[in-house]
Amino acid sequence: MWMSSSATYACTPLTVALEDALAAGAAGAVLSGIPSTTVTVLRRESLLDGVTAAGSILLPSERRPAALVAAAVPVHLALSLGWAAAMSALLPRRATVPAAVAGGLAIAALDLELIGRAFPRIRALPQGRQWADHVAYGLAVGLVVRHRRLSRSAAGAP
Repeated sequence: MWMSSSATYACTPLTVALEDALAAGAAGAVLSGIPSTTVTVLRRESLLDGVTAAGSILLPSERRPAALVAAAVPVHLALSLGWAAAMSALLPRRATVPAAVAGGLAIAALDLELIGRAFPRIRALPQGRQWADHVAYGLAVGLVVRHRRLSRSAAGAP
């Protein structure tokens, strides 16, 4: 069925979760690197290490920094949006933010302790900073999802 450009789309759990995931994933993608970036800058270390490590997920045998940086962008976005989609659908209505932070820690365990061990550049990163980035990601996702849910509730939407 075609809808006019002034029509609104039905508010279904799936569309709500996808809209929440896009907003929360974008926020998480932008804000999740604050802890590691801050420490790296303060210590005057290379900012490229984390970026090239992310790029190595897509291009594991690549050595050129420019190629790894280019590969890092879709990897980071895909992971941020994908995890946000899962979290947006699974986060409870109450205690959304603490649950999202716990989700960020669970993702860190999977990303860093299981999957990350297969990638030497990921393994070589300072792990405390990476865990902090995952907590920041969970916090950002949780805050956005909570805000969007509260806004819908105030407007009378599900």
